[in-house]
Parts: sequence; C-alpha cells; structure tokens
Amino acid sequence: MAQKFVPVLAHDGHPLMPTIPSRARRWIKTGKATPFWSHGLFCVRLTVAPSHTQTQAIATGIDPGSKREGYTVKSTAHTYLNIQAEAVTHVKKAVKTRYTMRHHRRYRQTPCRKHRKNRQRGGLPPSTKARWQWKLRIARWLMQIFPITVFVVEDVTASTRPGKRRWNRNFSPLEVGKHWFYAQLALLAPVLRQSGWETQQQRDALGVKKTSRKLAEVFAAHAVDSWTMAYQVVGGSPIPENTTLFCIAPIRLHRRQLHRLEPKKGDHGIRRPYGSTRGQGFKRGSLVQHPQWGVVYVGGTMGGQISLHRVSDGHRLTQNACPADCRFLTYNAWKSHWAEARGTKS
Repeated sequence: MAQKFVPVLAHDGHPLMPTIPSRARRWIKTGKATPFWSHGLFCVRLTVAPSHTQTQAIATGIDPGSKREGYTVKSTAHTYLNIQAEAVTHVKKAVKTRYTMRHHRRYRQTPCRKHRKNRQRGGLPPSTKARWQWKLRIARWLMQIFPITVFVVEDVTASTRPGKRRWNRNFSPLEVGKHWFYAQLALLAPVLRQSGWETQQQRDALGVKKTSRKLAEVFAAHAVDSWTMAYQVVGGSPIPENTTLFCIAPIRLHRRQLHRLEPKKGDHGIRRPYGSTRGQGFKRGSLVQHPQWGVVYVGGTMGGQISLHRVSDGHRLTQNACPADCRFLTYNAWKSHWAEARGTKS
C-alpha cells in the first residue's frame, strides 16, 4: 500500500490526528473503527470514544500552477500527504465552442427569439473561476479528513504594464481570481501567503532539489514547493521523509445538449442520451465494483448499458456493462492513483 498515513475521524465526523496503516488495520479488526474511502484515500472512522482529542499544528502548503499543482499536509513530526493535481484547463475551450455554436445558430432558417445584446456577465470569467474553484474543492476535502490549522499559499503575482492593454486585460482575471480564492480559503482556516522567490530561497537553504520536468509525477515537480512552505510554518526534519505522491485529476462531466454541435436529420428535437450527471441510476464518476473489471468508475450510458473507466487514468474499459452487475461503492469526483516515491536531495 503506497499510502503512508491513514486519516482518522471521530464517531461524530470530527478529524483527528492521522495514524499508520498497521494501527488502522488493528482498529478495524478489533471493531474500534470502520473503514471508508474518501475520493481515493483510505480512511477510518472510530466507533468508540478516542483516548484523547488533542491535535498538533498541521499546515497545508499549496503551490498553484497552470497545468499541475502541489499540496502537502504536514505537521512537525510527519508529512501526512503529498498531492499533485491536474489543473482545470478545458473550460476556456468549452466556453469558446459554446459561443461559436450559439453565434452560428442565429443564421439558421428556423424560428428563434430576437437577438439580445449580451448582458453584463459580472464576477470572474468561467475559465478562471473553474481553476480556483478546483483548488478550493481540494482544500475543503482536506479539511474534512485532517485537522488543518493553517494554509500556506504561494502568491501568484501579475503586475500591470503601462500602455499594454492586452497584457493587463489578460492578467486582471488572475488577480481577481486569487483574491476570491484567498477570501474563501480564509473561511476554512488562517491563510499565509508568500512569494515564489521566498519559496525558492527556503528550498535552496534546505538543499532540496526541484526538477524542471513540470509534468512529471514526482515529488520534486510541485509537491516539493508545497512541502517547503508547510515546513516553514511547522518545522520538523529538513529532509522530506515521505515523498509518496497522490495524483488526482478532475472527472469532466458534460452538460445535456439538444445537438452535440450540429443538428442531425431525423432527430426531430429529441435529446440524445449524451451529457447530464446521471445514467441508469448511477451518478457519473461513482466508484462501482464489477465482477470482470474490478473497482472502476461510471461514465456515459447508451442503449441501457453503461461505460466503465479505469480510476487511475480514466481509460474506458467497456461500453456495454450491465447496470445490474455493478455494485455501488461510493461517490467520486476525480481520478486518482499513487506515484512512486523519488529522492529530492541534490
């Protein structure tokens, strides 16, 4: 098992200090705890009153990125979890496609409402908000299973340039988005911010090496920065003792559409079974147990059958699974797998 520490919840759902897998197995065997999965992470819930409810200071470092992001949950004594998450990058293209298809439908020789001037959108652009909402979802999930006391975020700076209207327009959503994220994150726990050059100085002082391969599933890609930020708050050993990486990626759900992109002959306005969040009684993304494919997650539906996908990378295993053969396990929101631990010392 790649998981080094197991989150522990009290019988009322309150997060306690994590434990090691061997102790968690002993609790389950003796009936002191029951196991459950939380978005691919193995956890236990106590059935008896805990011996004590005191918790240590736990910091969570967050290293935002354009394609990959790093998260580390750390106390003075241990590094409990390192996460590398894929950023949400599909929204901008999807919104552009939606705009294009809506624009083209205005020229069809069919009855339609009169064209209205685009109303003021307000708030954040969809692509920017989706990126920061994804970070907030992960932070809220971590708060549910770990007694986190503080968040440390690497501040993404974007300065304006005089006379560069296009440059300033592209960076303004980033500034608005990060401040929205900080405000929402502060509702969960205190938030500390530090610049990227400060993280680099701290990393160099510790002698921890960072790789230039930004897309590699290794600790030295992004989690090394989130670990460094958490270390600056809680301290501990200057050498990362736990470099195991939990890799996650959001499962993309599609909205229902009257036509996929272009109208098809013979449809007569009947919606085809594409999109939505449910299919054949299952919420899409849910983990199920199948007698042939094992633990998989539910995808689309067609002809009364459902498609099943591998949890680690989303690869479709079959399109013809019978819903009656699938046993529901739990709801799921993202793909996940464990990466091998690699060294980080230079």
